[in-house]
Amino acid sequence: MNQTELFSQLKTILVETFEIDADEITVDANLYEDLDIDSIDAVDLIVQLRELTGKKIKPEDFKSVRTVQDIIDAITALFNDESDS
Repeated sequence: MNQTELFSQLKTILVETFEIDADEITVDANLYEDLDIDSIDAVDLIVQLRELTGKKIKPEDFKSVRTVQDIIDAITALFNDESDS
């Protein structure tokens, strides 16, 4: 899955699960300030991403995530880490 596909899937999750207006979701959007995601929502998002990717995602891996692009980068890193081992 490339970054464009990942962004599209992530956007779908944010719209359907958290009822965020699709126009507000950009790679630069801050999850907490721009999209009103709180810590409970963040856990729900991790669960959704786990289902999407089939990868085990640890909440601590997402502590530094602030923007939509940060999520894309973190998931890309998960795939890259697995292919390196």
